[in-house]
Amino acid sequence: MSWIRREWTPASADEWTREDWITIVVSPIAYMLLMIGVALSMLLLPVGYLVLAAGVLATGFMHWVIDPKLKVISSEYEKRQREYLEEVERKTRWEENDG
Repeated sequence: MSWIRREWTPASADEWTREDWITIVVSPIAYMLLMIGVALSMLLLPVGYLVLAAGVLATGFMHWVIDPKLKVISSEYEKRQREYLEEVERKTRWEENDG
């Protein structure tokens, strides 16, 4: 599936892309399939197991599409947060030494 991008930079991952729209469409479909599949499976209807399997597959596909993008955004956020906390710690130590 070359039409789904798997490699991201932090700048490109921050923009809205085709992958976001795919996830926006697949997410409610997967949720509905899972809800209906669980309900029908609890009633022991064979179609419930098929609907539940379709929901699991849709959820897996959605995760496969959006996860690389979310990992890049998350790692960039963690890097910025770590730098900010180091800066706050440095300033706090400087103020403590000053007083």
